[in-house]
Amino acid sequence: MRNTRREFLADVGYGMLAASLGTGLAVELGLGPALNADEPKNLTFGDLEPLVALIQETPRAKVLPAVTEKLATGTDLKRLTAAAALANARMFGGENYFGFHIFMALAPAYQMAAELPKEKAALPLLKVLYRNATYNEQVGGRANEVLKPTIPTPGATAETVHQAVSTAHDRVAAERALAALSPEDALNAALLGVADTHDVHTAVMPWRAWALLDIAGKEHAITFLRQSVRQCAKQCESQKNREELQANRAIVPGLLEKHRLPRAEAGKRAGDDAWVERLAMTIFTSNQKQAGEAVAAALAEGFNPEHVGEAISLAANALVLRQVETWEGRNQMGQRTHGDSPGVHASDATNAWRNMARVVNACNAAAGLILAAMDAARSAGFNQPGGTSGYHKEAFPRPQDLEAVTATTPEALLKALDGAIRDNNQVGAMAVVAKIGKMELPARPVFDLLLTYAISEDGRLHAEKYYRTVTEEFATTRPAFRWRQLVALARVTASMYGFSQQDKKEGRAPGYEEACRLLKV
Repeated sequence: MRNTRREFLADVGYGMLAASLGTGLAVELGLGPALNADEPKNLTFGDLEPLVALIQETPRAKVLPAVTEKLATGTDLKRLTAAAALANARMFGGENYFGFHIFMALAPAYQMAAELPKEKAALPLLKVLYRNATYNEQVGGRANEVLKPTIPTPGATAETVHQAVSTAHDRVAAERALAALSPEDALNAALLGVADTHDVHTAVMPWRAWALLDIAGKEHAITFLRQSVRQCAKQCESQKNREELQANRAIVPGLLEKHRLPRAEAGKRAGDDAWVERLAMTIFTSNQKQAGEAVAAALAEGFNPEHVGEAISLAANALVLRQVETWEGRNQMGQRTHGDSPGVHASDATNAWRNMARVVNACNAAAGLILAAMDAARSAGFNQPGGTSGYHKEAFPRPQDLEAVTATTPEALLKALDGAIRDNNQVGAMAVVAKIGKMELPARPVFDLLLTYAISEDGRLHAEKYYRTVTEEFATTRPAFRWRQLVALARVTASMYGFSQQDKKEGRAPGYEEACRLLKV
């Protein structure tokens, strides 16, 4: 209920204007806020605002000393991460390719800090903040920030958000509708647009936004999730994207209807090792529709969604373990397995959907697992130029690769792994980690070594996310298969060592060495 007649008339006037110009155009022209003199022109964040502004306004050359000084004078990593996420969201709004990759790295960077000694805990975040400042400068700083204050649409529902995103392609209308919802309803609403525009970025964005609420608080849920609806609406604007996606849009609703999903209660039927392996390979060797069908059928048969998700995760993992040594693919990636390689992308997307399936409504949970399987199958279909397969039939490491590992003690094996990484020897790194797993040695020392490189290397914007993906998938995968996740991380680590974002041998990630000097580590 509006508090004053002026507020009511402002909304009426805005509605008439939006009807004639379109909601998005009216607000983006600056006409909407003009109808209400009290509406702030800039989005602000209460007592976090000074720290948010510092991150957003400090030039790249000065940002690490500035935030290191804040840490030294009492600001903790949690607060700094929250401010960084808000600064990034306000600046890029989920629409800038580099900007949203930085946002997706923030929660993983904070989580990685918990695995480090206290004196090194800030390193992952400082590396990401340097990257944020770099692209902040490139787009012109605060004068060009994307997120502005938004006015909630009275009576909006999840379907209001969906229509604004996927039918009207109206980012501002979608944000206004989203702002009227609770955090939980907003996440479920955002996922309706994700289902229509599904790719790794639209899938991972809402999960990383939701994961940040444990750090920044639920009061910032709408700010973070606004990025997702803007991203999806922008995707829908593209005629090319619409034509490419329309054929797939009918698959998920059709499968949900055919298999009468979601079920009244989540399935509890256990899938044994053989069943999980079989479903994983079905997804890996199928086309998108077949993979979606296999997952929908498993859910309808009452299999535990965790076990279904485990199989999808292993199918995505198979992309990393089977990728040919000289991958060219669509992006001409040369020998790289890290960054935006199909396996890393599919693994990150599956991890996001598995996590979201645990917190969203039953319909989105079922649809998300189906979409994850379809994405893994689509990625498995990527071929090399000339039509040759981008994947081997047999996963690495092969028997001869394991035989080549001569180290036998834990210390010698870790030294051999470190050497393989520094030599960019992907097969060798995989073989060492596989042998450690077969010897049933502890995984923590392996994670500790690979973590140092996830922090120090560029990784084509994916090092933090993929490290966190593997950490979580290792923890939720049964013992028979979990070491495959760590073997894949070893390969990706060996692939990215020493390479810049442009895949040139240029040393550590930008900002990393300065961060080490400032922290005296």
